[in-house]
Parts: sequence; structure tokens; C-alpha cells
Amino acid sequence: MEVSVIGSSSQAKICTSWSELSSYREIRFCNFQKKVSLLHNTKSTRWRNSGLSFTLNAVQSSPVRSDRLPRRGSSSKPKSLDGVRVFVGLPLDAVSDCNTVNHARAIAAGLRALKLLGIDGVELPVWWGIVEKESMGKYDWSGYLVLAEMIQNAGLKLHVSLCSHGSKQPKIPLPEWVSRIGDSEPSIYHADRSGNHYRECLSLAVDEVPVLNGKTPVQVYQEFLESFKSSFSHFLGSTITGVTVGLGPDGELRYPSHRQLASHGTILGVGEFQCYDKNMLKLLKEKAEATGNPLWGLGGPHDAPSYDQSPNSNHFFKDNGGSWDSPYGDFFLSWYSSELLSHGDRLLSLASTSFSDTSVTVHGKIPLMHSWYKTRSHPSELTAGFYNTVNRDGYEAVAEMFARSSCKMILPGMDLSDKHQPQESLSSPESILAQIRTVCRKHGVEISGQNSVVSKAPHGFEQIKKNISGESAVDLFTYQRMGADFFSPEHFPSFTHFIRNLNQLGMFSDDLPEEEEVVESVLLNSESNTHMQAA
Repeated sequence: MEVSVIGSSSQAKICTSWSELSSYREIRFCNFQKKVSLLHNTKSTRWRNSGLSFTLNAVQSSPVRSDRLPRRGSSSKPKSLDGVRVFVGLPLDAVSDCNTVNHARAIAAGLRALKLLGIDGVELPVWWGIVEKESMGKYDWSGYLVLAEMIQNAGLKLHVSLCSHGSKQPKIPLPEWVSRIGDSEPSIYHADRSGNHYRECLSLAVDEVPVLNGKTPVQVYQEFLESFKSSFSHFLGSTITGVTVGLGPDGELRYPSHRQLASHGTILGVGEFQCYDKNMLKLLKEKAEATGNPLWGLGGPHDAPSYDQSPNSNHFFKDNGGSWDSPYGDFFLSWYSSELLSHGDRLLSLASTSFSDTSVTVHGKIPLMHSWYKTRSHPSELTAGFYNTVNRDGYEAVAEMFARSSCKMILPGMDLSDKHQPQESLSSPESILAQIRTVCRKHGVEISGQNSVVSKAPHGFEQIKKNISGESAVDLFTYQRMGADFFSPEHFPSFTHFIRNLNQLGMFSDDLPEEEEVVESVLLNSESNTHMQAA
């Protein structure tokens, strides 16, 4: 992708390496027009009164090592919008598996665009499988250090997500040495009723079992955190203001109960319990024997549906007379959820202690399992590990856990509303969000928000605005995520309008940057008329 940056009298070109943006033709920053236009093929979408014009030219490119960093941008302190700090997530694959920076020029241009819009900072996923790839204790932070420097130079803040899980899309596995252990001993992973293992994160049952070359996963995580602190010490508290510790699949505190999401992010099935690896079964057996019911420890519920089935397709989750509402159901669900809470408590406490000598805030993320919330049993929450039903508040203990470690809670789904969910899913993202917020207020836990998907419909942005401002104000909102969809003509104008609306709520017009000032922060020295081609 080629970015043309145009001033009133001269032009500078920056060739980026963002292959995802191949559908674009041009992006231009103009300081002499009171409009913004995104050109896609022959179509044009315009923003009025934005003071900018963007045009993107696609060019063939490949990942590069960014040893040539962009110039430092404006040093002025970002202004929070409506009292809420707004961040934008960087691409999941911002750093490649060989520790090079992907789409480096495009990211640099994107950072300048975000700064220009008044965004406070960016969120960067840092993958265990990339940093500690080859062997235990051998860390390579080089690609992420380059990005941290780029972000600092752009005058933005940085929130780091430490990802102790893997990703299927884009493909980012666990460290190679961990995967080799898993090949010979698959019980380090969670397993479902059919014996299928989920290989994108370790089973929480091995947290304190020395399964990683004589060390426990908790010990390995601790060393990973300490290496991060040491390597990024000069960024902590200044550029890096927050850290999210990974707690499970996709970084969230949950079991991998839903292996695949339905279209538009809506989970249609109830999911499956993940208690069939030998380490989970060992814990279940011990608990059942301790309560005097050894037969309850042979496995998970035999009458539970499978992943994509509805609650009524079998007996366990039925609203009336289902096994979930029996003494056995209470035993199993209490044990299953308590193991998840213990796992979360260990990792949040570890992270809180590790960063206690810094000014960095520690966050953890929980999922918004909103499908089937209108049923009595709340099956999607139960299989994910949250014992929340019509009879029981399953999030009270979660909020207490966050409060103990003085950690902030990240909630996704700020863009979701009940009326836009499929009726057959009996979903209520608004109700579950309200329930979690209530217990967080009770226990003094601060909330940070995220959206679930890049929103291309106005109602998504309206719902976000409703959920992060006014009486529902959050400490931090992170919009996910920068990439081809983010900068598309179908999305970026709406995002810009959304940010400008927040600006109008939280800033006087006199506080908005001058047009020439913000354009200068985006441009490289236009007189040099530099043309850089990604290697």
C-alpha cells in the first residue's frame, strides 16, 4: 500500500507494507480542503467538516524489519474523549512469527491518523508463542520493542496485552517447545467429551503441575512477566500505561467451551464442558470423593448437549426439571466454576504483584456469554465456567477476585444490543452487561470496554457511545481492531464521525488541534519528497 501525503504545495509518499489493505486505491491527507474523501475503485465517500482527505494506493509488499523508525510526533498530551480514554487495537499479527514488524509503514501511517483524530493510544497484542518461541527462557522482544518505539514517537500511549494463548486466525501457535510437550502429553490441554483437545491454551488444571520441562505454567508465566518488565522498563509508566494478563482462550477468563463462533460473532449453540483431560478429571474425582459422592466424579454431565445444539436438545439445561437445577448439577457447576476462579485468582495475583512497583495498571478480560441469557439455566455461561443462572449470581465472585488483586476488568461487547440479536438465541448482551457492571460497582472494580467486531452499522457506534459515556462511563475503551476492515470506506467514515461526536462531548472546540498542526504531525518532511519502498 502506498500512502500519498499531500500538503498545500508539496507531496511526500510513504510506501507501506499492509497487504490487507490491497483493496484500496488511494489515501490522502490534505490541509487545504475542508473535506475527507475515501476513494475505493470509482466510488467516493465523503466526510464534511473533518479537515482531512485520505487516499490509499495498494502496492505489493512483504513484512519488513523496521530499523528506520518514524520521526517523533507531537509531544502534546492526548485529550481523553468525554472523560474516557480511547485506544485502538493494533493488528493481531503486527509482529510476525520471526519477530519482524508486519505492515510497518502502514502502521506508522495509521498511528499518525489516530493521533490526528485525538485517540489516546493503542493496544498491542504480545504473543508468548513469538517471544519465547524456540526454548524455555529464551526471549526475543525485538519486534515489539520496535513497535513500542514507533508508538512513543507518534505521541501515543500503549496498552500491552500479554497473550499466553494461541490464535487460529491469524495462525499464531503456542511456543514451539510447549507444542512439542503437548504432542507427547496432550493432557496439558483441555479436552471435551469426545476427547478433542484445544491446543490454543494450556489446561488450567496444570497451573501448578510441573509439566513444562520441570516447571509449572505459573512459574513460566512469572518469568515471562519479569522478562517483559526488564525489557520494557524505559516504557513502563510513561508510554506503557496498562497491561492485560492472558487468562484463557482469546485472553479471556473462560473455558474453551465454544470452539467456533457463528457468523457475526453470535454463538448459537450452548457449547460443551471442558473437563475431560486427565488433570481435570483427577480434580473432579477428588472433589466428588471429598463430598461423599464418588460416582459424581467420573466425568461431566452425561445429559448435556453438544457444541452447536440448543438447550432443549438434551436434558441437562432444560428450563424446567433440567439436571442443572439438581443436587448433582449444583455440585458439578460449583466445582467447574471454582476451578476457573482459582485459575484467574492465581494469574491476576501474579500479575498484580509483578507490576506492583510500577505505575502500570493491570487488567483481565472476561467474556460476554450473552447467548441463551433469557433462559433459566444460562447454558453458554455455564459451559464457559460462570455459574450464573436465574437462581444464582455467578459474577459476584468474579468481581471479588478482581478486587482482591486491585485489577481492572475488561468487558467486550460494548457494541451489542438486544434488538440486533437473533431471536432464536434468546440472547441479551445488554442484560448480562448490566449485571456484571452492578457487581463491579459493588466491589469497586473499574471497568474497561471493548467492541466485539468492527462496526459497519451506525447502531453499533450508538450502542458503544451509550455504554461508555454518561452514567455508564468506563475508564478505558479500546476499539478493535486496526486493519483492512478498520480503514475500509464502509467503516472508517463512521468511526471518524463517532470519535468526533465524543470529542464534542468532552472537548471545547477551541481545544481541537489546528489543522496545520495535526497535518504536520502526520507528514514526514514534505520537502524531502521521500519515497520509501518496503523491502
